[in-house]
Amino acid sequence: MEETPLPSFDLSRNWNRVRDETLAAINVVLEGQHFILGAEVEALEKDLAAYLGVTFTVGCASGTDALLLALMALDLGPGDEVITTPFSFFATASCITRLGATPVFADVNPESFNIDPQEVLRKITPRTRAVIPVHLFGQMARVEEFASQLVEQGISIVEDCAQAIGATRIVKGKIQRAGGMGELGCFSFFPTKNLGCFGDGGMISISSERLSKRLRSLRAHGSGEQYFHDEIGLNSRLDELQAAILRVRFRHLESWNEERRLVAERYRILFAEHDLGEWVTPPLEEKGNRHIYHQYVLRCRSRDLLKEHLAGRGITTRVYYPLSLHLQPCFSYLGYARSDMPVSESLTEEVLALPIFPELEPGEQERVVQAISDFYRGR
Repeated sequence: MEETPLPSFDLSRNWNRVRDETLAAINVVLEGQHFILGAEVEALEKDLAAYLGVTFTVGCASGTDALLLALMALDLGPGDEVITTPFSFFATASCITRLGATPVFADVNPESFNIDPQEVLRKITPRTRAVIPVHLFGQMARVEEFASQLVEQGISIVEDCAQAIGATRIVKGKIQRAGGMGELGCFSFFPTKNLGCFGDGGMISISSERLSKRLRSLRAHGSGEQYFHDEIGLNSRLDELQAAILRVRFRHLESWNEERRLVAERYRILFAEHDLGEWVTPPLEEKGNRHIYHQYVLRCRSRDLLKEHLAGRGITTRVYYPLSLHLQPCFSYLGYARSDMPVSESLTEEVLALPIFPELEPGEQERVVQAISDFYRGR
């Protein structure tokens, strides 16, 4: 009998929970007929600045643009180096090259998958201008382990928070949110994110008034006063409809993140009950972290065969990421070779993201883990 399809993420279930609220918010914008950088964007920026514990946030058109604008605001260019992880989405590195700067890759921790602080410190040269740590899959990197050394050397920290809005880390007894530890923090509101809109959208968190003003100009073609341009910027403005949608969804972010954490805990229990430790390593939540599980990513044996087996059972899984950034053909000019980033390279062969979203039901999780157990035990 054919299995009912189980997607990796089901947007329709989430939509049904906030349909009336969202339609009402959209209608307010439609009635007002103001669609770009208006009251909804301003309110969202203020709400998120307060939530993140920063002074300002600046909305923009996408998470990729958030990264690019952040680096533009730091005046990066040819001859500058930016240290980042090879185990991330492409935009983390492509935004560096767009400005003519050079990405320098530092390998990752095998348990958290986040950038290894010691590798960051090892890769610093006189040309290093910034470091982009990625809070991957919803768990914060250990930024505090290299932050002070970078500040002393005038090196900026630009947090890639695309997958981590709401994630926290306890540092010296204080709760720090993703986006509040560096000079700038970059967020994505892609529809499948924990806080997602109905298209593209992004935001930058900052505590510097100077950088905030600069970013507001850069996102609007480098203009302060309309039609007068101090520099060349981008057309990267967050629109009112997306901001209105995000303001509705932001009211539910904390509860949805907690539901994701419950889903992750159920997976952990089910893997233990099925005694799958010989084949599968569930994600580790590092001490002091509040992981908000944008993705639930395993390390597993025979990954590709397992993925194929689960697909045959109607279960959609995904591989984040199948090829490290340092080995992507477009970055071949950087001169990296296989074995240069051994941890990242091993992860690309072993990781598998299971279905996870707030509305995932216990019975569906049991079905996923049972199918995994059947694969490894030959049933």
